[in-house]
Amino acid sequence: MTRTITPRLRTLALLFLAVAGALLVGAGPASAHAALTGSDPAQGVVVDKAPDQVSLTFSEQVSMSSGSLRILDPKGKRVDSGEPSNVSGTTYAVRLVSGLGDGTYTVAYQVVSADSHPVAGAYTFSVGAPSKTTVSVSGETVGGGVVGWLYGFGRYVSYAGFIVLVGGAAFVLACWQRGSGVRAVQRLVVGGWVALTAATLWLLLLRGSYTGSGAFGDIFDLNLLGQVLQTKTGAALVSRLLLLAAAALFIAVLFGAYARQAPSTLNDGAARRLPAPGDAEEKRDLTFGLAIGGTVVAAGLAASWAMAEHASTGLQPGIAMPVDVLHLVAVATWLGGLVALLVSLYRAPAETPVDAATVRRFSAVAFGSVLTLVVTGIYQSWRQLGAWSAFTDTRYGQLLLVKIGLVALLVGIAWISRRWTARLTDAARSTSRTTRSEKERSKKERSEKERVTAAAKARGAGESGAGTKRAAQLARQRAAVDAARQKRLRDGDPSRFGLRRSVFAEASVAVVLLAVTTALTQTEPGRTELEAQAAQSSSASSSAADSSGALTLDMPFDTGGKDGKGLVRIDLDPARVGGNELHVYVQRPNGRAFDIPEVKIAFTLEAKKIGPLPVTPDHITTGHWSASGVQIPMAGDWKIAVTVRTSDIDQTTISKNAQIG
Repeated sequence: MTRTITPRLRTLALLFLAVAGALLVGAGPASAHAALTGSDPAQGVVVDKAPDQVSLTFSEQVSMSSGSLRILDPKGKRVDSGEPSNVSGTTYAVRLVSGLGDGTYTVAYQVVSADSHPVAGAYTFSVGAPSKTTVSVSGETVGGGVVGWLYGFGRYVSYAGFIVLVGGAAFVLACWQRGSGVRAVQRLVVGGWVALTAATLWLLLLRGSYTGSGAFGDIFDLNLLGQVLQTKTGAALVSRLLLLAAAALFIAVLFGAYARQAPSTLNDGAARRLPAPGDAEEKRDLTFGLAIGGTVVAAGLAASWAMAEHASTGLQPGIAMPVDVLHLVAVATWLGGLVALLVSLYRAPAETPVDAATVRRFSAVAFGSVLTLVVTGIYQSWRQLGAWSAFTDTRYGQLLLVKIGLVALLVGIAWISRRWTARLTDAARSTSRTTRSEKERSKKERSEKERVTAAAKARGAGESGAGTKRAAQLARQRAAVDAARQKRLRDGDPSRFGLRRSVFAEASVAVVLLAVTTALTQTEPGRTELEAQAAQSSSASSSAADSSGALTLDMPFDTGGKDGKGLVRIDLDPARVGGNELHVYVQRPNGRAFDIPEVKIAFTLEAKKIGPLPVTPDHITTGHWSASGVQIPMAGDWKIAVTVRTSDIDQTTISKNAQIG
């Protein structure tokens, strides 16, 4: 039987690795989860004189180091001065040295987003007039290259190990307690623990290079490792290792003391001790304790992802993180239990086959897991997409559609498996008489074996040893024949064969589903991608407006409260000395009009110590304010400050410099 089973399991393993490799290679560098939504000076703009600083605005908070924001002159020399600082909300700035000449300057940034993913990019602006530049930023490989591929594969293995560990243990406790003594199931769960532990250590080593230089040689840099341990992601990985130590104790009890109490048999056919009636209460207590302890450890392991990735930033993190933990545990219970069921159907010994009751219990557990996945998945989709158009207009939305389709396919195959389970029940009833006759035959054979053994003992001292040896050999042969007969009866059941095929198909789809899910965690959420697209579109319209004599400025804001993110657009026409028409438009991140309680504008010409000149525009319609006759007394580089209030207590002031007159 092993010859027919092993190729199928080997095929599933090869499919597991092939899909992982295809997705990870095809993905290229990991997509950033914090998008650049604004900059000052803007990309491609030509300013009359060199600015005092360069500021970048991202869709979420990021972590910066001394080299995270670099400004390079046309010859490639750094002209930034000091450390980058957080100006306000999600805007970061670095000051420039004085006396910069005309030419094209390059802004290169490399930061780590709040959800642990590296962000890198570059753009140019010019002072006076554009010029040639020797700067090349094409070598930026943050999150990509060999290290990026290895890091992505490590993430995949860690998710797979978590699913097999949690799902396999849940399958044993909730569906097939006799499986705690089955060697194949034990190896599966222990293998999941080993994979998750090894992948976690590997990710710790890779993290410094992954978010930094991307050089393979930096993997074993202890200084980088020390820096990683001080980050949120490093703390999450260390917490995961501590929880894995607790998981090791859980596994030892599950496959040790608990397995000895389970009514099962060893793989070699020797009978286990059946529990005495007084042991039933002790076994129930142990089962309850393992269930509670296992749930706590599983939730803790899931939280090590939630606390450092998508759920930890953005909208409603206090709700999103518990929801993410539920989602991960439900995925593991369903898909990991499915793998455990597959292994049990193929590798369980003939003495303890998986019966219909076990499959029915797993179906009930899987149904509850799917319901949890649907509820938590709807919330996560709303949170990460923000708009229906993101399903088709962003890569995250497209991958999410693929994931939804795979889940639907899995549910369909599971329905087929339930039909085979019903037939398996009917087949078990029809073959019960055959099983009883086989047991009677085995009983007669054991009686014959005892008679032969007794006869051998009655012989002389010289022949007793040889007779006993022959009797033992005959007993082993008969036991092997009996086990083979029972296995043939079990494997010859067409209903069991159909159930195996359907479960194998489910597990194959689950491998692809896991790969898509891993790719989703490395893809920029649709909400932030749409924000970046809107910011780029606004920047382009601002440049077009500048060329026609009017001034348009786009300034993202974040007051820090609920529903506190948005974009302010300032239109000043004709942007010259004297009277001007001012229009203020406030939009949500998805581009819709945003009505907020209050907007104030102030103009300051710091070079001449003029201002601030306050302007309070009138509210015209939803998201639109206007003021006429705004007086600009002289030409210069004016600072335009906008105060935005989104609630009674949530308020922020953002500013940009612009040439007026």
